[in-house]
Order: sequence, then structure tokens, then C-alpha cells
Amino acid sequence: MAQVSALWRHPIKGHGREALDSVSLTEGQTMPWDRRWAVAHEAARADGSEWVPCASFSRGSKVPALMAIDARSDVDNGTVTLSHPDRPDLTFDPDRDTETFLDWVRPLMPPERAQSARILRVPGRGMTDTDFPSISLINLASNAEMANLMGQDISVLRWRCNIHFDGIPAWQEFDWIGKTLRIGTATLSIREPIVRCLATTANPETGQRDADTLGTLNARFGHQNFGVYAEVTGSGTVSVGDAMDLI
Repeated sequence: MAQVSALWRHPIKGHGREALDSVSLTEGQTMPWDRRWAVAHEAARADGSEWVPCASFSRGSKVPALMAIDARSDVDNGTVTLSHPDRPDLTFDPDRDTETFLDWVRPLMPPERAQSARILRVPGRGMTDTDFPSISLINLASNAEMANLMGQDISVLRWRCNIHFDGIPAWQEFDWIGKTLRIGTATLSIREPIVRCLATTANPETGQRDADTLGTLNARFGHQNFGVYAEVTGSGTVSVGDAMDLI
């Protein structure tokens, strides 16, 4: 039986992750405070009025150093604390302290890339990579198989997923597409595979590219899919250790 091994959210898209013990999911919505904000670069036309694709934002596929950011949220105060091995910790309100954040992140940005310009938030809509409010899931057995194929340690944090689980064979999660899972007291419909980008080649401890994840997936399977996207179809609570059952 599959079960939840870890829960993660990413308050600012592409800029850090934080672990959770439990989370309340709402039908048709992303995980609370997951991708709540996104950082538009100077070439983007995004204005925060609606969901837009990831190409409008600063992210790990273009700036690998961003992959080494950790985050801690203070939901009551509306603040986020960011940590990075090459920067001092920063606690700020993303709705109010844009310039403070831009000063902090600037040394991580390659000068030849479009620079981070503003922080956006679309009320009621996490800025996931999908055009529907998604929850992302990853099978730890599949991650272990990737490590075996590549002959190196592959941190599960490279994949930036919300729900980590174990208890089923590697790659069996793709058989779930089109089916519905009960996780804790919530239900999720598995919608589609996650097509991966260059962000996964960067080490989440160092922010340096050191693993050919995309080449390995292409060589082994002929695609770059890893993990699956789901949509919450029934509100409920999900906690680490909860069983995951097809219904």
C-alpha cells in the first residue's frame, strides 16, 4: 500500500521549499501557500491578473542557484523567510517588500539572464506550472531507480513535488493517470505526467548543475516525464503517514 512519506510546499515559485506535517486541501485549489507568489522577470508581461505559464518567471531551469533556497512561512504574519548557502537569511512580506527581496536575490542571478523584476500573486490561485490548480506527486521508488540508473545520489527535492510517497514499485504512478486516489480524508484525480525541465539537473544543496536527469529519462524512456499532477476533487486533510488508495 502506498503512503505519504513527506509533504512540501513552495511559497514563492522557484524560490525555496518547506516541509509540512499535515495540510488541508480544498477541492479545485492548490496546496495552501504553494506557489502563492511568483517572481516575474523584466521581460515578462505578467501583471498578476491571471495565471500565466512559467516562462514569465525567474526559476531554477534558467537560474540553477535558485534551487538551493529553503523557505519558512509565517502564515499569521504573511511573511516568508528564505535561506541560501551564499546569502544571509531574509524574512520579508512578499506583498510589500519587493525591493528588499530583489536586493537579496540579485547576486544569485546570472547577469546574462533576464533579471527578477516584481513579485506577483493571483488571489485564490497558486502559480503552478499547469493551467489548472495542481498538486504534484512523486514516487520515492522511481527516484531510487533514477539514482541507480545514474550511479549517483539524486535528492528527491530536485523534483519540487508536493506529496512524496512510497510503497509501490517504481514508475507505477503513471498507471494512476485518469484514476482517483483517496489520501487521508481528501480525494485527488490524477491528471497527467509531469514533463521535467533543466531545474532538475541542479543540486538542491549547492544550486549547481551536476546530474543529467533529462538525458537519463530520454535514454531510458524516450521522454522527460517524472511524477504526476493531480487535482483535488474532494476537500480533506493529508498528513505524513497517511495511506493512499485508489477508489
